[in-house]
Amino acid sequence: MRLTQRLLLGSLVVGSVLVIFIIAIATGRLEDRLLEPAVRQLERDARIVAGAWVPGAVADSLADWWGAALGRRVTLIGIDGRVLGDSEYEEAALARLDRFTDRPEVIAAMRGAPASDVRTLPDAADEILFVAVRAPGGIVRIGQPTDDLQEITRGARTDILIGGLVALVIAMLLSALFARAISRPIVELRDVAQAFAAGDVSRRPTLAAPGEIGDLATALYRMAGQLGSRLEALEREEALLHALIESLNEGIIAVDARRQLVQLNESGRRLLGIRGGDQLTVDHLPRDRLLRDALEAALEGSPTTVEVRLDDRVLLLTARPLADGGAVLALYDLTPVRRLETVRRDFVANVSHELKTPITVISGFAETLAEEDPPEPHRRQFVETIRANARRMQRIVDDLLDLSRIESGGWIPAPAWLDLRAMAEDAGASLRQIADSRGIRVATAIDDAAAPVWADQTALRQVLDNLVENAVRYTGEGGEVTILAQASPDGVWLAVRDTGVGIPAEHLPRIFERFYRVDPGRSRDAGGTGLGLSIVRHLVEAHGGRVRAESAPGRGTTIWCLFPGEDQWQEERVLRVT
Repeated sequence: MRLTQRLLLGSLVVGSVLVIFIIAIATGRLEDRLLEPAVRQLERDARIVAGAWVPGAVADSLADWWGAALGRRVTLIGIDGRVLGDSEYEEAALARLDRFTDRPEVIAAMRGAPASDVRTLPDAADEILFVAVRAPGGIVRIGQPTDDLQEITRGARTDILIGGLVALVIAMLLSALFARAISRPIVELRDVAQAFAAGDVSRRPTLAAPGEIGDLATALYRMAGQLGSRLEALEREEALLHALIESLNEGIIAVDARRQLVQLNESGRRLLGIRGGDQLTVDHLPRDRLLRDALEAALEGSPTTVEVRLDDRVLLLTARPLADGGAVLALYDLTPVRRLETVRRDFVANVSHELKTPITVISGFAETLAEEDPPEPHRRQFVETIRANARRMQRIVDDLLDLSRIESGGWIPAPAWLDLRAMAEDAGASLRQIADSRGIRVATAIDDAAAPVWADQTALRQVLDNLVENAVRYTGEGGEVTILAQASPDGVWLAVRDTGVGIPAEHLPRIFERFYRVDPGRSRDAGGTGLGLSIVRHLVEAHGGRVRAESAPGRGTTIWCLFPGEDQWQEERVLRVT
């Protein structure tokens, strides 16, 4: 039931009770007020009759005369209670009347004080008011019907009822207006409070009422402003915290006391291999014993730091308990660090291995020349061997220095529009003598749209030289090496294709690593350092491009290099700066 209805119903009940109460009180008071003068009048009449009742007077005749004179019933009663005269009975019938010793008014009058009583006689339907007074000869009682008094009382009661109903209707109308005036601001304040509870703090109370409701509206208005400010601050803090957590490279996982995942950033999903889902539990975490033990220890209140291995990743896991009984897990990906350590170890081992052979050869032949005196042909052969191994060492050192300078960012390309066809002819000409000696044909197949290329001249020449040199080195006699280029929306794809022995598929992802060789013995015999393709990859990537290899055993190898155009180069440069 709405507030207005409750107020109206309450007003109706109160008004009805008041009307009934007024009618009851007013009617009773009116009866008393009407009865009092009637009693006094009857008492005066009774005293007059008592004064006329002298010794020797015939009581019944006196009662008849005064009854006719007063228009009331006059009864004269002896001291013994016997009726001596009555204006309504004949003298012969008086003997049959009972003694009036049990009448209340007669009993009281016998004691000397006037008395009255209202009652209904057995042979009458109306009430009669009796008043009795003491007289020298006995008791004088006068009776009068109360019809007139009751008629006045009924009329007054009807008037009061009609007036009460009219007043009740007017009161209900006023109550309706009052209830509406009361309920409207309360309903508005209720709606505003419900909006606050639902999270909408933009609602404001519009009323300006006096008294407590106005004070409540003002308080709600101020509370809305404070809640809005605090919610905005909380939302900013939550957004900042979310952005910070999502921007971390470390995985963050928060678990509550019910073992629900309440926080999981994108890095955590990636490191743990979790896809989708909002209602996640610890059962969605990987089934790794070390990870589970660390989580259980943190949930029990013990911090733990442990290194775990998930698939091909090495993760440093830090588990810390939370104050509410949950736990937070931090995952740091150690895979690049471990891979770098492995690369560093392999690099040191490879460099040592690559330099060990020429150093051993140079040392051995130098000792031979120093301690012995070989014949001139042998001495010349020894010197040429020492020189060849020294050149090999020099090439390794130069390639390492180039690679280090490129990787460290010490070298920045200065691209310009170059004639790729002319540079391809130069690269093929520099190795043509070696190729001709082995019957290898070096050709070019460059599209006209790909002839202009946006690249650093020195870097492009080094890329072409390394690729063509590798192709000639691993192509058998009578084979063919082709320098080709194709235009694409991303730039120019430059490739060197040979008809050599090819590379098995399992080696293709690693051929651009330093010192990586498919056939180490054959590569060293061919004079390669194992750094050429790694230098090519770094030079191309410095231009914002990428490399890929296509090969199959016995079907040759094609190395592709993408050199972006000038627009793509500028966009890549802006992205690197930002």
